[in-house]
Order: sequence, then structure tokens, then C-alpha cells
Amino acid sequence: MILAQITDLHVRSPKVPAIYPFDINALLRKAVGTLGAFEPKPDAVIVTGDLVDCGREDEYGLLLEILKPIQVPVYLIPGNHDERETFRKVLRPHHAYLPKEGFLQYVVEDHPLRLVALDTTVAGSDGGMLCEARLDWLEARLNEAKDRPTVVFMHHPPIRTWMPEMDSLRCVNGDKLRALLRGHPQVQRVTCGHVHRPVQVHWEHAIVNVAPSAVHQLHLDFTPEQLVRYTLEPAGFHVHLWDAEEGIITHMAHVGDFPGPFDFHTTARADHRGELR
Repeated sequence: MILAQITDLHVRSPKVPAIYPFDINALLRKAVGTLGAFEPKPDAVIVTGDLVDCGREDEYGLLLEILKPIQVPVYLIPGNHDERETFRKVLRPHHAYLPKEGFLQYVVEDHPLRLVALDTTVAGSDGGMLCEARLDWLEARLNEAKDRPTVVFMHHPPIRTWMPEMDSLRCVNGDKLRALLRGHPQVQRVTCGHVHRPVQVHWEHAIVNVAPSAVHQLHLDFTPEQLVRYTLEPAGFHVHLWDAEEGIITHMAHVGDFPGPFDFHTTARADHRGELR
């Protein structure tokens, strides 16, 4: 199975004054184009939060239009920039797996990997958490299929990244999630967004990974008390391949057009014969 992960799209309404010196929606269109050209095509795409920038109804409508070229199942969860009820109102008619009420979390059983989506958003806060109700829901879902390889996806990472401001806005009770997962070795990956950078941590029997933003990144800086700054480093997304013997293998895919690919073997043969010297 091939599972693509895009995150932190931040679709912004043209009716709202721009805050970036670049066209964020155009960058997302480019990311969707790169994803659409990927071969072989993924079996599914997960979008791990911050779908829009201001939680506006027209932003979610624009999001649907931008994502429309993706021809495989797409599974969405909210982030701190999303507004839960507006998200549900606009997106659920097109994404029937979203629950009619309560937290926007669900299970997808249609693929070799079982996908468990968590809603870590807290109204009025940029940080995240998993309350007891959400943790109880997760434990019940994991108990249903202990023999199925599983990916848990959420917006806020449950780990420290050593980027000070982002760590203050992580999933604050990640320790409770970690304790819960100790009893569920079928969970091979916990995959997140929010940090706008690729990050990986070995966590018990699983890997916690954070995907880069599909539009813009945050500057890598471990300086204490440093506030976040954005950078136009190449955007990207993660491609997770699942194999029954190897488990999950994750690759980083950059967004954009780059020189190549070049035939390395032809060049290497010419170099071996001395033709390039």
C-alpha cells in the first residue's frame, strides 16, 4: 500500500487581506500537481490538519476545488487553524466518513493499513490535546483490531521537537497517548503535521513522524525562546509505503520542478571507460 500525507495547507480566502508575501493557494495547487503526477499513484491521501488558514466557509469551498484533481480517496482531519463545525458543514457532504457530530475522528478499514484519525484541536487555542473522551475512543478503536497494522494520524505532534514555540503548542498530554500505545503494538506509525518541518522520533514500538508543509516551512531553530519564523524552503509531502514484511517505509517527496531525472548508469559507464575525463 502507498499512503501519501500532505499537511498544513493553509488555504486562504481572497476576501481576507494577505499576510504572506507569496500566493499560498498557488503553492498548494503546485503541491497537488506534484502529488497527482506521482507514480505509481497512492492508494489514499491523508491530510493532517490546518486545511485552511482562518476557518472560513469560503476557504473550505476553495479547498475542495483545489483538492479536486486528486483521484484517490482523501481523508481529512482538522488542525488549530480549522473551525470544527464549519469544517464539518462544508466538507462532510463530500467526505461522508466524517462524523455527524462530536470530534472529527474516525477509522478507515478499506486498506491493508488500518487508518485511525484523531482530532487534537482545542477551540480557541493553537495548542492541542487528547482529552479523556478522545483517548477512550482511541483505546476502544484499537481494541477492535489488535491484529491489523495501523497508522494513527493527528495534527499536533505528541513529542518535543526542540523548536521552542512549536513545542509549547504540541499535543500537551502526549505522555498519555504514549502509555496507551504501549499495549497496542499493531500501531506502527503516529503521523502528524503542525510543525512545518520533517521530524522523526522512535517512540516505544512505533515511529512518530511529522510531515513538512505542502506550502511553506518553519525555520529550523533550537534557540531557547525563539519565536517561529517561516521560510520558503522547498515544500514537500511524505509517502508511506507499507509492506507486510518490512512494515512502513517513509520517503520525502519535494514539490516543484527540478532538473532530471538523469540516467546515472549511462553516465557511470561512460566515466568507467574514461570518456568523461
